[in-house]
Amino acid sequence: MVDRARAERAARWVLAERQNRRNFTALPAALAPADAEEAYAAQALLQDLLAETEGPVIGGKIALTTPVMQKLTNYFHPVGAGILQRDVHWRTAELPLANYVRIGIECEVAVRLGRALDRAAADYTADSIAAAVDACMTGIEIVDDRAADYGNLDANTLIVDNAMNRGCVLATPVTDWRRLDLAKARGSVTIDGKEVGAGFGGDVMGAHPFASLAWLANHAVKRGRPLAAGSIVLTGSLVVTQWPARGQQIVAAIEGLGEAQVKFV
Repeated sequence: MVDRARAERAARWVLAERQNRRNFTALPAALAPADAEEAYAAQALLQDLLAETEGPVIGGKIALTTPVMQKLTNYFHPVGAGILQRDVHWRTAELPLANYVRIGIECEVAVRLGRALDRAAADYTADSIAAAVDACMTGIEIVDDRAADYGNLDANTLIVDNAMNRGCVLATPVTDWRRLDLAKARGSVTIDGKEVGAGFGGDVMGAHPFASLAWLANHAVKRGRPLAAGSIVLTGSLVVTQWPARGQQIVAAIEGLGEAQVKFV
């Protein structure tokens, strides 16, 4: 059973850690969630608190989608999280580096939903969910791991902390995405014109971006916060997380899905 009072205290503790830009550490023992169920309850409360300044949750993301990351955290499940309205940028963005502790960027297939994914019997699959996808586009996920020690990363704190998401930069939506083989689409990241990472759409969980989307849709229904029409979903990085420095120009591109750019100043 979820201890709602403890979950609220955990959410407020994580909010203060974020606002004060403190390094990522595990929740104190007195606030630690009993299990993932309570951690997600605290995450929802954190999202409600963040919404006061960042706007409502308008989509979601998936973390820990690879065996290597799951082994690193000793948590062998994907993690779902939310994206807040004012943290979404389009095509290009310049953001103050001082707002973060340690910024990371990832290149992902992003999708925009044409209808809600709120079926009570949450059994979406990569095939069945395709009909709900209105558009696809290249997305840069912005994460702030707050200098986390990955060798001692507490998975429940990661869940409460909204999986470290700090927003995204999205390319122009592509509505005729069905002409593309998304699993074979090559994505890349360049920093100041030099390619620093590359991968394919099929490198994510389930070997297709829509497998990740289906997982998150089922997860969101179970958590009582289903994905609404118009939601933006980041489906998992095609490249190893990059850690840019101040002033560097980051460009992410995926074949057929355009490019997005960000610079931290």
